Amino acid sequence: MAKLTIDDLKRIKESARRNLALRSEKGVIDILVHMGTCGIEAGARDVMKALLDETEKSGRTDIRVLAGPCGGMCGVEPTIVIKSDGAEPVIYQQMNPDKIQQVFASHVQKGEIVTAFVKAPETTGE
Repeated sequence: MAKLTIDDLKRIKESARRNLALRSEKGVIDILVHMGTCGIEAGARDVMKALLDETEKSGRTDIRVLAGPCGGMCGVEPTIVIKSDGAEPVIYQQMNPDKIQQVFASHVQKGEIVTAFVKAPETTGE
């Protein structure tokens, strides 16, 4: 078995620290990427990769990027849902890696919703 280096130990420590932070749940931001068939066809894999890249670059330990089932919004896929403490979930539509960078920088990092990409609530016409 190979000996562990100082860098190996630092990586293990950082990984354990992130896992512990996520277990606490308080202050965690969940970003759900709808990965149903229509979402994948529309580019959800690229959106997921972009989110994971942005999360890693940020160095934050309070962000969880999750894959979810079809959200029933085929016409506006790929979609993501951002949920954070005490706030209503926000659904972003027709996402791509460029839009993800904008949403991550504004919504995730600063708490400012990017209204240009938000899916409007459904109306029933009543």
